[in-house]
Amino acid sequence: MSIRKGALVAVALLTGISAGSGVASAAPAYQDYVALGDSYTSGPLIPFMRLDPLGCARSTNNYPSYLARNLDVDSFTDVSCGGADTTNMTAAQSVPLGSNPPQFNALEADTDLVTIGIGGNDYGVFGTLVGDCPPLREQDPTGSPCREKFTVDGVDTIKQRIEQTGTRVTEVLAGVHERSPDAKVVLVGYPRIGPPTGTCPNILPFADGDMRWLDSVEQALNAALAKAAAEDGDTTFVDMYPASLGHDACAPGGAAWIQGKDINLLGALNYHPRRSGMIGVATEVQAVLTGKTPAKLKAPAYSGPVADQRTAASVHGH
Repeated sequence: MSIRKGALVAVALLTGISAGSGVASAAPAYQDYVALGDSYTSGPLIPFMRLDPLGCARSTNNYPSYLARNLDVDSFTDVSCGGADTTNMTAAQSVPLGSNPPQFNALEADTDLVTIGIGGNDYGVFGTLVGDCPPLREQDPTGSPCREKFTVDGVDTIKQRIEQTGTRVTEVLAGVHERSPDAKVVLVGYPRIGPPTGTCPNILPFADGDMRWLDSVEQALNAALAKAAAEDGDTTFVDMYPASLGHDACAPGGAAWIQGKDINLLGALNYHPRRSGMIGVATEVQAVLTGKTPAKLKAPAYSGPVADQRTAASVHGH
């Protein structure tokens, strides 16, 4: 989403956190913030959905929106899009009811903060796991039928794909630096989907052994992202895997940051972050950027329908 002067938007925002809460901010450290990423950044079904385009399932309560508010940036552009992979940084993405331009189009020479959440959709990894694994549970509820399906001649083909993803992400980071050479670049990892031990088949319908494998696959993905950031040498990696301990989809008592198998039309797409998860990610990223963990994040700066992004920007005093 762009809060650049003169741009248009037609959205409404559900806010459940007091706009007056949080830690008072100092002078803005960043002026021009661009958010890139896939659905774990865009926040499908977290009220309310943006319309530019609607098919990207981009929420006004995703973690970039929280960061933009709490970092008090001058200009905020969120071009994250559900279903995006690394190729959509430089190529347009076709989505229902429209098209999302290449995400790199949002980067400018004076952009000074870029967050990126990408990689889970490359080579179809995420879609394969949530699409193929649950139906296999009936074959062997206590075993690992999905892992076995994707193990060929002793090679875990899913983890093999993730190694290739890491190379792609390294190229993405180089592309960001090329377009925005002075930007602080933050690569955001993926929060836990499943718990480190135990199962919850009514929420995550994976075979018992596949739950452990799913967890190991996610660890491999985050490790590949960490390696890409390290090889780049000028990117900060925020590892959401340890930060989300106790907040996986199976977590009881409303502690879950991730929605389980059932879609919540007023909360989150299945197997995707809830608003609480977005707050969790924003908290971790802000702590990395400022060196101080906020006691409580201020909600994104909208209180109702926004006809023009200049209106949204005005609440920042700009």
